[in-house]
Amino acid sequence: MAVRIGVRIDHRPWREAVPDARGLVRRAVRAALAVVPPAGDTELAVALADDPLLQRLNLTYRGLDKPTNVLSFAAGEPQLLGDIAIAFETTAREAATAGKRLDDHLSHLVVHGTLHLLGYDHETAEDAAEMEPLEVRALAALGIADPYEEAA
Repeated sequence: MAVRIGVRIDHRPWREAVPDARGLVRRAVRAALAVVPPAGDTELAVALADDPLLQRLNLTYRGLDKPTNVLSFAAGEPQLLGDIAIAFETTAREAATAGKRLDDHLSHLVVHGTLHLLGYDHETAEDAAEMEPLEVRALAALGIADPYEEAA
C-alpha cells in the first residue's frame, strides 16, 4: 500500500516549536493507517495552521464561531482520504494545560484527524469507545502514552 502524505506548514510558530513537524506528521499518519489500513493506495494532506484559520473553517463548516484544535475534511474516496487542519495556538495551549509535550499532542491530533478521515467519530459514547482504543494503539506505536488514561 502506498500512502502519499502532503504536509503544509502555514504558520511559522509550528516550525519553531516542532522543528521536525513534517516528519512527525508523516509518522503519526502512518501509525494511524497501520491500525486501520485503507483499502489500497491513498493520499491525504495535513495543514499546520493557526487559530484564525481554524476558527473560520469551524464557522463555515460546523457553524461554531471559535477556534478548535483539529478539523478533518473527508473526501469520501478510498484513494483520497481528505484533509486535516490543526491550529497552533489551541494545540499549544492544550498541551501546556495538560502538561504534555507539544509534539506528543500534535501526534495525537494527527492520529485523531486521520481516524476521522477513515470514518471514525466520537459523537456518542459508543463511537468514542470504538475510536479511542485505535488512537491509543497508534500512539503506543509512536511511544506516546495513552492520553485518555492520563485524563481519567
